[in-house]
Parts: sequence; structure tokens; C-alpha cells
Amino acid sequence: MHPPAGLELPGTRRPLRGLLPDVARSLGAVLPDLPGAGLDLSAGERAVVVLVDGLGAEALTARAGHAPVLRGMLADAAAAGEPHASAGYPSTTAASLGSFGTGRSPGETGLLGYSLRCPDAAALGLPPADQLVNLVSWTAGPGAPVPDARTWQPLPTVFERFEGASTAIGKSKFAGSGLTTAALRGATFVPADRWDDAVEATLTALRRPGLVYLYWGALDAVGHQRGWAAPEWGEELAALDAGLRTLLRRAPRGTTVLVTADHGMVDVTERLDVAETPALREQVVLVAGEPRALHVHLEPGAEIGAAHERWAEALGERAWVLTGADAAAGGLFGPVADRNRALIGDLVVALTGTTAVVDSRSQSAASLRLVGMHGSLTTAELAVPALVTRT
Repeated sequence: MHPPAGLELPGTRRPLRGLLPDVARSLGAVLPDLPGAGLDLSAGERAVVVLVDGLGAEALTARAGHAPVLRGMLADAAAAGEPHASAGYPSTTAASLGSFGTGRSPGETGLLGYSLRCPDAAALGLPPADQLVNLVSWTAGPGAPVPDARTWQPLPTVFERFEGASTAIGKSKFAGSGLTTAALRGATFVPADRWDDAVEATLTALRRPGLVYLYWGALDAVGHQRGWAAPEWGEELAALDAGLRTLLRRAPRGTTVLVTADHGMVDVTERLDVAETPALREQVVLVAGEPRALHVHLEPGAEIGAAHERWAEALGERAWVLTGADAAAGGLFGPVADRNRALIGDLVVALTGTTAVVDSRSQSAASLRLVGMHGSLTTAELAVPALVTRT
């Protein structure tokens, strides 16, 4: 497959899904079936992975003046080689956390987007607006069953395969959630609802040997509402950096620290609404995914080739439009397990530039107004930091 100008295929950098296996191996884990990311890590007893939701490599480089600790780590990593990793497609939290936690592709985990069509939608006779399953909140529309996380994503996580102590730290609302279960099960979850408390919980967990995972999502939230170029984003980055300084200063000697992210972000300047665009609306029953990375589901009996032509003509250079079959066969989602093929849309659409395709028939008014978005194949969305230091 050859994406249009402005887009790139995942895999041009070290893979995000290989980072956690590399860290676990440095602590003695044996994971022969999982690809690594090529991190040069010394063997040790303790490691912490800090995953910052929405901290794209391009945005970090542009706003590094707010983050002296991260700026220093970025300079050190650049001098040593490749400072960045690449998320898979789609470049979104559910897909990336699933790949990060299991070492597998989105096509293997089934975490193929922010939202997906309920596999039983047709059999249940659900109206289109109720057919979406949200893989971040792990909720479903009225009348749709909320999927069991272990059934949806049955592959073992790195934490389940790690024989030492492992701890996952994040906000209390994520304790036992579907996404936490799908991507991170096996680690002991420790809730922390403030950034300073999360840092302290990490330091507490590091008192004993083992693997610690710290997730923080505040930067992503600000980016969605204000954009990564906004002053508020820089302020949140500065607060994050201050906590990292504390972590690095107080972590036990010899601790490996990796800072990474699940995706980057673009600030959207153009929105096209499927509901108000006849060429996009024709024969489309449901749009899943998100506005930068769409799964388009057509009416039963609709001609997929004709729909592909309509979408490609309507969007032009603003998007890469593929049939779902071609996207899967071409490896866009990585290897795709048979059980997950029906989750992929009849059309798969990756946006270029700063355009978004929304659908007011199924999206909330608040989501239609988001400034920062992600999911597609631009460098701004795919490239994430992979910054390693040792205390």
C-alpha cells in the first residue's frame, strides 16, 4: 500500500507495541514470540514506564520550552539514535494501549478504534445510533450488550506473562474498566486521581523490584478541548514535567525510566459532516472509529466499490479512502485475526492535513466541537517519544 502525500504507514520508526516487551525483558521476562522495539536497555531490577496520553513527538518538540526535563531526555535520545516510536493504526488510545499492553497489533487485539460497530447489531435489530461500542469508556448504546473485555481481547498481556511484581497506576475511574482489563490485566492497579499523587504512588511501588506502569491523561484532555498549540496545553506539559523531575530525583538508583505516549494530535481546522454531505451520506448506515480514522458501514447490499469512488471523489486530497478488505489485506491494522475482520468498516478512511469527518447523526454535540483530534497517519499523530534514562 502507498499512502498519499502527508501520510505514512506505521512501522517507519520503532514500534510502540515493542516498548513494554523490551522493558519487561530487561527485568528478566522471557517473551520469545513478541517483537521488540530495539531499545538498548541494561538488565535491572526495577523499571517504570510513563505513558502520557496525547504527547506526540512533534508537539513535544515544538513546546519543549515548557518541559526542561523532557527536553533534556529528548536531546539525549536524539544523540543516541532514534528518540521516537510509532503508534499503529488507528493512532488512538484504545488501539495503542491494547498494542502497548499485549505487544500485538490492533488487528490481533480487536481494539481497532475509539468506537466500533457492535458485532451483534444486525441480529439484535438495533437502530444505527445504538450500534456503537465505545472502547475507551467500554460502554454500548441502549439495547446493545456491553462486551466482555476478556472475550473481546483474549490475548495475554505482558503483565500477565511477567513473573515479577507489576503495578499499574492511573485514575480511580479506570480501575477494573473494560479497557484496563483488555490491555493491562495482570498488574495490580493503584488509583491516583492527581498527578502528584500518581508520582508518589509510583515511587511507593518502586520500593520493591518489579515493573511499574504510570498512565496520565490530562494532557490529552486539554489537547482535545483547546488544541496542542494552546497556552493551556503548555501549562499542563510544564506540570507533567515537574512531576517527572520528582520521579527521576527520588526513584531508586538503577531504575530504568521510559517516557512514551499512545498517540499525538492535530488541531483540526476543517470539519465535514456526513449527515450534511449527500455524497458521504448515501447508503451509509453508520460511521464508527473517530473523525480522523473512520470505519464506514454501508447498508446491506450496497456496492462497496461505488461507495469507495464516491468517498474518494468527495474528499479528494483530504483523505486516503480504502475498502476495508484492502486495508486489512494490506496490513494497515497489522495482522488481523479472523474473529476481528467483521469489526472493520466496509470503507476505512484516514484523513490528511487538519481535516475531520464527523457524523452528527451519532456523535454528541461536544465531540463535534473538539479542537485536537487524532487517529490518522500523519507524523503528528503517529510519532510518539520513546525516551529512556536510568536513575
